[in-house]
Amino acid sequence: MQKVSFELTSEFIELNQLLKNVGLCDSGGAGKVLVASGQVKVDGKQELRKTCKIRAGQQVSVGDVRISVLGDSGADGA
Repeated sequence: MQKVSFELTSEFIELNQLLKNVGLCDSGGAGKVLVASGQVKVDGKQELRKTCKIRAGQQVSVGDVRISVLGDSGADGA
């Protein structure tokens, strides 16, 4: 399994934008298609909301890729 870390610079990131920013798809629109296909899990559960808010501490999985979302010193994840 490939593990990727993503550091938030704000309170949250929309799921489709996270997938784009870590390089799993070319655009936010492609990220929405990926989420709609049912291949994306958030904290182990299938997620179908394309723009759900992902916050620090959450895990996103797509196939054999696991993304750990980390907060930076300015975002407390609350």
